[in-house]
Amino acid sequence: MKTELLRANHPIAINHAVDVLQRGGLVAFPTDTVYGLATLPFQRETVERLFIAKGRNSSRAIAILVGAIEDVGKVARGLDSRALRLALRFWPGPLTLIVPGIARLPDVLSSNNTVGLRMPNHPVALSLLRAIGPLAVTSANLSGQENPLSAQDVLSQLNGRIDLILDGGASPGCVPSTVVDCTQAEMVVLREGPISSEALQAALV
Repeated sequence: MKTELLRANHPIAINHAVDVLQRGGLVAFPTDTVYGLATLPFQRETVERLFIAKGRNSSRAIAILVGAIEDVGKVARGLDSRALRLALRFWPGPLTLIVPGIARLPDVLSSNNTVGLRMPNHPVALSLLRAIGPLAVTSANLSGQENPLSAQDVLSQLNGRIDLILDGGASPGCVPSTVVDCTQAEMVVLREGPISSEALQAALV
């Protein structure tokens, strides 16, 4: 396979990426943290391609990115009042919410019927997500290697393994998102990132 590199601001870039994804392909693009590698989340075969391309253990769950709160219902059984308040306060941004997933998602995304949702604060990522809907996304690097902060970083690790890279310039490479489990009676912070526990609690008052 030859990996295609296309400037994200090219007039056909987003439409071309949508076409690649709809045909079961893998597309890398910049986010507000690092470059992500995406595929459609509804078929086991396409999600498994992510693991194969990265050389990653399939026991690790993969997050789903959305471009609008209205898209949450396509992959999750809605947001309860706490999750909705957090999403309205911190999305787009570095917050991942663990919520119950819909039944049609393949278990390779998550083995416990939950899904991690995030809305990235990056114009290229949001343009793509709003054009195609939710995507299963992981970092666009070989497992165990450096996180990719540019299209060239992705190309150097995944050339020939993926279909398309959208070059949107450098990603900031900031701290990974705060992860909050909203499936329990009490909200649990699984990983504290840019958004502190105090900020989360203040948003729920």
